[in-house]
Amino acid sequence: MDTEIIGESDWNELQRNLEATIPVYDKINNFATLGQVKRWRRKAQNLLPEEGNILEIGCGPGSFAETIDGRKLFCLDPIPEMLRIAELRVNKIRNNLGHSMAEFHKGTAEDLPFEDNFFDAVCTLFSFRDWFNKRKGLSEAKRVLKPGGLLVILDPAKINSFHGYLGLFWMKYWVGGYARLVCKQKEHPWKWLTKTYVSFGTTKKYTKMLKEEGFQEVRGRVIFPGMATIWTGRAD
Repeated sequence: MDTEIIGESDWNELQRNLEATIPVYDKINNFATLGQVKRWRRKAQNLLPEEGNILEIGCGPGSFAETIDGRKLFCLDPIPEMLRIAELRVNKIRNNLGHSMAEFHKGTAEDLPFEDNFFDAVCTLFSFRDWFNKRKGLSEAKRVLKPGGLLVILDPAKINSFHGYLGLFWMKYWVGGYARLVCKQKEHPWKWLTKTYVSFGTTKKYTKMLKEEGFQEVRGRVIFPGMATIWTGRAD
């Protein structure tokens, strides 16, 4: 596992651990971010176009997708149980609001089951660091975006090695301690999320990667209080 690729055995184990997070996913994420996660999601949502086709890669249990209304929404995740929970959660809200039902697809970022130039925006929140192959996933995101379409990535920030060390301490002891209490088990699934954080690169690393993969107007912004980064870029 490194800043660009997660090995196949590690990735398969990660998927099993991600599935195990479902019952307490939102509770622990809220704790881990000191309640900032909702504000960060709003920032990401405000960047998305008000109309058009929107794809969320790695939708998880639907925590972000449920906030996107009025647009044609497509959600993708490799874990069937994540998709089942997300579909129930998201489409109940969309039905009550009179919006079109979101579509849910099983798949990975590296092999998107969509045609070229289809989406007005692609987003991924707290999922990019778990992609099997980040460069290939970015290439696929660019393929399915319309010319000028927007990519939005929200994931943990790591400004430099020292900042990364502080983040590791936070994930291992602060979040890990709470996860042990909530999950009532020493070998809780958040240990694997700590592992992917350790291997995650810096904000600058992925800003450069987006440019190398052909995205234009690329920005990587660390957002208060320095625990997350929002990257944006446009397809050419």
